[in-house]
Amino acid sequence: MMSPFLGEFIGTLLLVLLGDGVVANVLLNKSKGQSSGWMVIASGWAFAVMVGVFAAITFGSPDAHLNPAVTVWDAIVSGKTAKLAVYLPAQFLGAFIGATLVWLQYLPHWKETTDAGLKLACFSTGPAIRNVPANLISELIGTAVLLIGVGAIFSPAVTGKGLAGGLPPFLVGAVVWGIGLSLGGTTGYAINPARDLAPRIAHAILPIAGKGPSDWGYSWIPVVGPFLGAVVAGVLFKIVF
Repeated sequence: MMSPFLGEFIGTLLLVLLGDGVVANVLLNKSKGQSSGWMVIASGWAFAVMVGVFAAITFGSPDAHLNPAVTVWDAIVSGKTAKLAVYLPAQFLGAFIGATLVWLQYLPHWKETTDAGLKLACFSTGPAIRNVPANLISELIGTAVLLIGVGAIFSPAVTGKGLAGGLPPFLVGAVVWGIGLSLGGTTGYAINPARDLAPRIAHAILPIAGKGPSDWGYSWIPVVGPFLGAVVAGVLFKIVF
């Protein structure tokens, strides 16, 4: 029953459920976590990554990518592309289902929230200042930092020092936490095409009370930016290693 597809699906589902869930908790009216701030959002996303990685491994994906940009980076570094056809569909599907569960979890709160922009923010990212080149660069840098950090955690130079078996998922979560706190204020640090695009599709499809448009004009940036970051980080690792 366990398989790499199932692992990536379950892991990404939990990533988005807990990640978008913390955003909903902070932004939606009459939530007990309303207005608790950026630290809560960044921390929630870090723990979401940690839980998602543990779950993906448990359900059959030892790689636990949860992110198409990570899968592309891995393909560049390893020179092997077979995982793309398995991991990417699982990641996008898992992200869509995870976003749908966020909608169900906060079902009464959508009607209580009048700001359509806040509702969209519970599903997908948007820029603090809309500037296409700057927004694209922000997503590229954030994703490159993610992949350099993850690559360093699993590099022989680090693992050769001896890492406890369950420690890496905590460390990957810490990398995401750091990115959110340091770099996330510009675009909301999607740094994951599945995390942004699939929930945006869910926002467009689901009968969310009082929702507005899904901002498709911006939607390509949190997809293209992370893939560009994956290429940059992948080429760097190929050159160095």
